[in-house]
Amino acid sequence: MSQLSIVIPAYNEEGSIAETLESLYAALQLAEINHEIVVVNDNSKDQTLSILENLQQSIPSLTIYTNPGPNGFGYAIRYGLERFKGDMVAVMMADLSDDPKDLIAFYRLMVDKNLDCVFGSRFIKGGTTYDYPKHKYIINRMANTMIRFLVGIPYNDSTNAFKMYRKNTIEGLKPFLSAHFNLTIELPLKAIIRGYSYDVLPNSWRNRKAGQSNLKIKEMGSRYLFILLYILIEKYLSRNDYLKK
Repeated sequence: MSQLSIVIPAYNEEGSIAETLESLYAALQLAEINHEIVVVNDNSKDQTLSILENLQQSIPSLTIYTNPGPNGFGYAIRYGLERFKGDMVAVMMADLSDDPKDLIAFYRLMVDKNLDCVFGSRFIKGGTTYDYPKHKYIINRMANTMIRFLVGIPYNDSTNAFKMYRKNTIEGLKPFLSAHFNLTIELPLKAIIRGYSYDVLPNSWRNRKAGQSNLKIKEMGSRYLFILLYILIEKYLSRNDYLKK
């Protein structure tokens, strides 16, 4: 029986992590999906770790790792991607922004079509956002439009963290370069230009109810650009050395 892993990075998420994991586990149990939930505590300074340890009593599929460092959103996800055990892996957020129903739809599509990847888009028919800060929305749409134009792809939500990959796809995308939120574009763009099969489903996104976002737009601009330039160099100069074998 195939297994789905869900990697969730968590830094100072004491206000959201319990509800996130309880709703996720309930949805996966109801859908009868064999799974593991891998939470990477990124050296939280609040009660995140103790809450996670208590949750293991009621969520038997929960595995906890603490990333010893270096720390950062990308590093935490990469720590989980080196350790998950499933045949497929999804990346989700710890702040209730992603809907478990979407995860189940992603999983079923991947299995039914035997896809290498399933990506979410909040900006196609059926996709929704709730309480999206206006300035972040404008920057998001500008960034994704630039990515689409430069890389030459139809996918319009590369910056969306919510995606699913087969295990062999993850292996084919290594080594990872991103330390922070730019990992959200490194993974799908590498997959697309390296010839891995994918489909896109609409997904919903909801702004966090508790805690603070760790995404600092001023700090991330150059990091996103670095990954985008790398992708362009690989696409146009690598002579297909990294295509899916």
